[in-house]
Amino acid sequence: MPVLNRIADFADEMKGWRRHLHQYPELEFQCHETAAFIVERLREMGVDEIHEGIATSGVVAIINGQGAGRTIGLRADMDALPIDEATGAEYASKVPGKMHACGHDGHVTMLLGAAKYLCETRRFSGRVALLFQPAEEDGGGGNVMVQEGVMDTFDIAEVYGIHNAPGLPFGQFQTTRGALMASVDTAVVHVTGRGGHAATPHECIDPIPAVVSMVQGLQTILSRNIFAMDEAVLSVTMIHAGTASNIVPEEAMFAATIRCFKPEVRALLKKRIYEIIEGQAAAFNVTARIDYDWGYPPTINHADQADFAASVAREVVGPSLVNAEAGREMGSEDFSYMLEARPGAYLFLGTGPGAGLHHPAFDFNDEAAPVGASFFARLVETALPAK
Repeated sequence: MPVLNRIADFADEMKGWRRHLHQYPELEFQCHETAAFIVERLREMGVDEIHEGIATSGVVAIINGQGAGRTIGLRADMDALPIDEATGAEYASKVPGKMHACGHDGHVTMLLGAAKYLCETRRFSGRVALLFQPAEEDGGGGNVMVQEGVMDTFDIAEVYGIHNAPGLPFGQFQTTRGALMASVDTAVVHVTGRGGHAATPHECIDPIPAVVSMVQGLQTILSRNIFAMDEAVLSVTMIHAGTASNIVPEEAMFAATIRCFKPEVRALLKKRIYEIIEGQAAAFNVTARIDYDWGYPPTINHADQADFAASVAREVVGPSLVNAEAGREMGSEDFSYMLEARPGAYLFLGTGPGAGLHHPAFDFNDEAAPVGASFFARLVETALPAK
């Protein structure tokens, strides 16, 4: 794999960083030990500025190039998942109930590898802002960093990120212009009737038939309200009711995930969900409370930056391993907030065969870290050529 020679020289060091991080996963905004490890490495490398405590535990580091120029932002997420690890690796998680099951340890390693190279060579003008972000999996740390003014404070002109992709051929980059990943919203519906003995249902108001009818009604939204060419997903993923076979419960609940790409589709989905649930509640004489969480927006690549990133990827891995017209997917990503704030692009990097993301047997392929680091480094050198 044609990675930069200097980055190839310290590939083993990168592997050590990644495997250390893998053993000590942290969740959401509480990535303090992860951040401390990152800061220690950055100080060893000689970055010019380190700013800590952003979005609770996030880190922004600045590397100055040769003379004036724009600032390019490079982002890596740091947080892990609440999963018991099942890899059996000698460097497996030492924290019960937590593991790096999405490869964020690998993302941090890629960015640290690029930082080490860029600090040594400085073959660029302007500045690089290294964005180490907490709470991608839950909490929207990307949004918090934007709201805390990261883009303005550090005068970031463009921003780029990578996510590892198990199952894609090793070293293959995928991206696209426009929408790459979906928005994600969540609806939790609490339905209240009147409980009682199951032998006398006429004395009760049963919430279960109401929930069943609501769930069936929601399935008509995609087939009858959304234009067939506008991709959307509405999946009811939880239903809970009752405690015994001879009791009509007082309450029932269900939850759904809602995903799409267009703002107008997103708004219509919410509108129809409310209309159907409220209508069915009236029909069954129950009350319904809807807790609707407006989650991450769609991840939308800017056209020029997506084309540029793809051209850099071709330089690193060759044209045959770059798909710049990849299909979009229904997963979501809070890098979307950074792309709302600044032009940029997000890419997937194939890591070859292995367990999928969020699986207890998942493990990041260490051989991919030098590829991702080389991409970041060449992106900076190409976008900000030394004068």
